[in-house]
Amino acid sequence: MSQLMGIITRLQSLQETAESSGEPTQRNFEVNGEKVCSVKYFEKNQTFELTVFQKGDKPTTFPFDNIDMISIEIFELLQQ
Repeated sequence: MSQLMGIITRLQSLQETAESSGEPTQRNFEVNGEKVCSVKYFEKNQTFELTVFQKGDKPTTFPFDNIDMISIEIFELLQQ
């Protein structure tokens, strides 16, 4: 549960940074030094964009408008 709270805290920080700067902000999530996914937050429409990196495939992007749903998705990606 603490890892999920850490993800939520990072995403909230991403939102706060975007609100103060007015620019989309980005954060990477890694496992053992390997980037698993990247998240951008767009203040203008208050949405997140999750980009998932998989070996041998092109990155896949998914939109989210709910911090809880994207947090669960990131948590699951980090557990694989």
